[in-house]
Amino acid sequence: MAKKVQSIEPIIADLVNGWLKSYKLDYKLEQETLNNEIDTALNEYYSKSGGKGGNRPDAKLLLQDKTTLKQYPILIEYKGYKDKLVKLNKNGQVDNRTNKNEPMLKNINSYAVNGAIHYANALLHYTSYTEIISIGVTGYKDDNDKVVTEIGVYYVSKNNLGIGQKVDEYTDLSFLKESNFDKFIQKVKNLHLTQEELEQLKEKREREIDASLVKLNNDIYQNEKGLGENDRVYLVAASIIATLGIPGEVAPLEKSDLTSSTEKGYRDGDKVIMKIENFLDRKNLPNDKKEFIIRTLKNTLTTDNINKVTNGESQLKRVFTKIIDDLGIYYKIGLTTDFTGKLFNEMYSWLGFTQDKLNDVVLTPSYVATLLVKLARVNKDSFVWDFATGSAGLLVAAMNEMLKDAKEKIKSPEELKYKTVEIKATQLLGIEILPSVYMLAILNMILMGDGSSNIINKDSLIDFNGNYGFGNTEEKFPATAFVLNPPYSAPGNGMIFVEKALSMMDKGYAAIIIQNSAGSGKATGYNKDILKHSTLLASIKMPIDLFVGKSSVQTNVYVFRVGEAHQKDDTVKFIDFSNDGYTRTNRKKASNNLKDTDHAKERYEELVNLVRFGKSKLKYFTEQEYYEGTIDPENGADWNQAAPVDTKPTLDDFKKTVSEYLAWEVTNILKNSNSDEDERLGK
Repeated sequence: MAKKVQSIEPIIADLVNGWLKSYKLDYKLEQETLNNEIDTALNEYYSKSGGKGGNRPDAKLLLQDKTTLKQYPILIEYKGYKDKLVKLNKNGQVDNRTNKNEPMLKNINSYAVNGAIHYANALLHYTSYTEIISIGVTGYKDDNDKVVTEIGVYYVSKNNLGIGQKVDEYTDLSFLKESNFDKFIQKVKNLHLTQEELEQLKEKREREIDASLVKLNNDIYQNEKGLGENDRVYLVAASIIATLGIPGEVAPLEKSDLTSSTEKGYRDGDKVIMKIENFLDRKNLPNDKKEFIIRTLKNTLTTDNINKVTNGESQLKRVFTKIIDDLGIYYKIGLTTDFTGKLFNEMYSWLGFTQDKLNDVVLTPSYVATLLVKLARVNKDSFVWDFATGSAGLLVAAMNEMLKDAKEKIKSPEELKYKTVEIKATQLLGIEILPSVYMLAILNMILMGDGSSNIINKDSLIDFNGNYGFGNTEEKFPATAFVLNPPYSAPGNGMIFVEKALSMMDKGYAAIIIQNSAGSGKATGYNKDILKHSTLLASIKMPIDLFVGKSSVQTNVYVFRVGEAHQKDDTVKFIDFSNDGYTRTNRKKASNNLKDTDHAKERYEELVNLVRFGKSKLKYFTEQEYYEGTIDPENGADWNQAAPVDTKPTLDDFKKTVSEYLAWEVTNILKNSNSDEDERLGK
């Protein structure tokens, strides 16, 4: 029987704590307090065993970078076995989450680095610290009874979405000494992720968001009675805004701040509203916009039912707690994703589409939003608008593309900083008529760094005159890119929005996704009007299951160049994108309902290149899926074409047919011959 290996964790702890003492560092052991904010976060976050609280790093300290005076929490976890330093997944990332977004408790408990990164995520979730150093140390005794140590040092931050990056190889912790720490931090600052790595992390986090939203929505739907669809939207929006905070100006609302008092002015709803008012004041939102937000949220947050105290707790506090616990880390780490769009779709998919108006506000998947933005040729200097903005998912995608382009092309940090502000403040405009969806759009843009300046609650067909919504309201918005996923119940399946927007533009490009019947007869009048001032560049047939679970209509993407009337000899690219490389399912309990099964990313990239550059970019598409033809500008119902099928028989077709016929004849002759032989023999 094999001898059980004994942990030497006490020896490792004594050794490393001795190092820290020799470096003259003010470290705290697991039962000691570092500061109230960090201790509270560790207690609030789920434990390594899956319950609540009880997170105690073996050692912890705060160190300051003398250059920036920024403080970095250092969290250290000890183990006492060989090969228990870190557990990575197949992508080389610290493996702390299952595919279903559940904590991988076995790894968090068993591996030193995994445990230390678990603690770091507690701080990202519940504190103002956005950069943390996680250290794991384990060890064992070799055959000569000598202690051998293994050390893992990881940087955990908003920028790497809390997953963590390995800093370097170390044999001790002397990089924490005061004389060495600034140099260490410089090394940390020089860490970078490739675009591919960032995309992988983003996809992983987005799957986690989906799972968390399902969990949250199911919980509220099943356990919190008396809350309508709009109430839930407003509760989520209010809870998130109240907990964002502004460093040095507005402290984030904490769960402990909600005391479920029944005293007027001090109820939980009153406190949430006050915190939101302070936040919006510091964000310098226009007064009428701020008042609209507060007025809308007050209708839900100040009702008697939601503030009624039962068993010492209001319903508002209970729901607020669920929202912050389930979602806090995702919006605090600054994901560049349509967060509220995911939230909105989850809420309405859970309730089901029992009314036509709900089916009319299905939001665009983020990868489709990015496609539209690229087809509209958005760059850092674009001015982008959307006349049915929904949760602002298309504007979020546009903003991400603009900021990415700015980072690639602007090499002056000061100029880049100015351009970033300019993009968010003046180069995006969205219009949304439904108040609940408008609130989500504002929230989404606030979470993305506040591009909410010109999100307008109006009817874009009746009340919008083309001017900025706030600030320079007498100045025209100089749109150069239009993106849209319209309500299909609007006239012309929504083409009425396209005609109005493009007629208000002098130049640029547009990409819209719309029910494909708009291009084959349902919008003839609007289409003919559009072609008087804009050129149809491409008509793209999208997968039938693109909006699986929410809508099953066939959609097309139409791409336009604005400012030039369409000529009858202009070439239009007709592309069948039915196979986009993704396989979709609609299973409630599935960890991932969207899987790349056939080079999806490459296909989307090729699609953009085909529209821009033509047939020379064919690789994954077949020639039957790509066809160049023309349309009649006076028709308006010939926008959905496919590559013609040649029905004229070829010589090979003739040879094949003759061959098949002769084979059939021979088979019959042999069969008859066998029957005659059987008769002759009396069988």
